[in-house]
Amino acid sequence: MSINEIQDEIIEEFDFFDDWMERYEYIIDLGKKLPLIDDSMKTEERLIKGCQSQVWLHAAQEDGKINFTADSDAVITKGIIALLVRVLSGQPAKEIAESELYFIDKIGLKEHLSLTRSNGLVSMVKQMKRYGIALSSQD
Repeated sequence: MSINEIQDEIIEEFDFFDDWMERYEYIIDLGKKLPLIDDSMKTEERLIKGCQSQVWLHAAQEDGKINFTADSDAVITKGIIALLVRVLSGQPAKEIAESELYFIDKIGLKEHLSLTRSNGLVSMVKQMKRYGIALSSQD
């Protein structure tokens, strides 16, 4: 699936919920389903700067595609990074670098987060795109 197809799928999923409490619960569930990363991946250089919570992000390139793994010490934040991993993992580096993540606005995520969490979301997206830029230059 392409980045946009996955985003459209997420938008459809969020349309099923009537209010933001249900959406928050769904985001928390997504975080709980995020595969655990090895503690050895939880290093200072994998820590995303600008997040209130601790968020670790690892990127590995295989067959021209980037696979992301992540973790966080906060349940909502872990759900948010799980959404981003779902959208961007398994995609070509160049497409990640150039992607427009419109699903964030379409589901109303940014406007329903505190300012610090919203800034953290921006930092997560920027870091994933940085990996895309760095690894696309290796192709």
